[in-house]
Amino acid sequence: MSGAALFQLALVGLAVAAIPFGWVWVKKGQDRSRRLVWVTLFLTFDLILFGAFTRLTDSGLGCPDWPGCYGHSNPIAAAKQIGAAEAAMPTGPVTFTKAWIEMIHRYLAMGVGALITAIMVLAWKARDLRSPWPATAIFLLVCVQGAFGAWTVTLKLMPVIVTIHLLLGVALLCALGLLAGTWAARPALPAATAASLRLPARLALAAVFMQIALGGWVSTNYAVLACQDFPLCNGAWVPEGDFARGFDITRPLGMNDDGTFLPVQALVAIHWVHRVFALVVTALLLWLASVILRGRHTRELDPSAWGLLGLLALQITSGVSNVVFAWPLAVAIVHNGGAALLALTLVLLNARLIVPSTAPAPVSLHAHASLRH
Repeated sequence: MSGAALFQLALVGLAVAAIPFGWVWVKKGQDRSRRLVWVTLFLTFDLILFGAFTRLTDSGLGCPDWPGCYGHSNPIAAAKQIGAAEAAMPTGPVTFTKAWIEMIHRYLAMGVGALITAIMVLAWKARDLRSPWPATAIFLLVCVQGAFGAWTVTLKLMPVIVTIHLLLGVALLCALGLLAGTWAARPALPAATAASLRLPARLALAAVFMQIALGGWVSTNYAVLACQDFPLCNGAWVPEGDFARGFDITRPLGMNDDGTFLPVQALVAIHWVHRVFALVVTALLLWLASVILRGRHTRELDPSAWGLLGLLALQITSGVSNVVFAWPLAVAIVHNGGAALLALTLVLLNARLIVPSTAPAPVSLHAHASLRH
């Protein structure tokens, strides 16, 4: 890819970041830095949703190279190559629509990366007022996420790479939520409340991340419709499945290691494990919510409990709808978004239970300048 095309890509990423950064800058108030983190968190959630849209519309290879599109910064400049690829394989992964979907996803990712870089720079400038290392860790995380985004393309949608890419996206969302939370002063929870919630909260968080990984494995292997009825799976409570091949993380998409096609039984095993583990997640979330709502020490966490229950209901409804209504695109995207919000809610809840809320007040983008006077 030429230097000019790379420069154009960088300009697009900066332009995407400039809009939310400019909005934060012109807003009045002394909490611009925290507002920037919240805006970046919101855009990261949007990026997760658009990433799901990209995957679900089979647009992940709409531009089969990285970071540009056939060596160009946009599909317009790559029109000749895209047209030739589409003509050679009309039902293949490359079309003008898919190329635009893939490149818009990359543009959004570059914008989020630029905003996270700005957050880190501002944190280091204000390092006498707060530690810059959490923002630096988030910057390193987004760099790793970018690398997996590149490998997603160069390794031709290898399921384990795509699944890790999804998990890192959710982890990035949660890390930004934690950063924003540490800059908000809140009263400490009573010790008895925190102690009673730690075990169910930690187990629920671990289970949700495991379920997201299993859901990513279902999606990246296109196993959503491997079980075509509910609550049974192809007419059986325990269907015949090829678990060894289904959960072989070293194989390419749709293939066994020996180059043969993945059997249907492997897809059934993938789907069925995700469905069964959903029962574990449901039980843990109900346990956690009941402990919160039965607590007599504080009502401060009641909104979190009701939020978890609402998100659980959304996940169950959308998950069942994916099977019953043959994987509607909008429902599948909602299912992805609900999972990310569940993880974010649980991470923030666990953070409240570990560290007392004695965080300093938010620091503005200009706070570091006051240290000089």
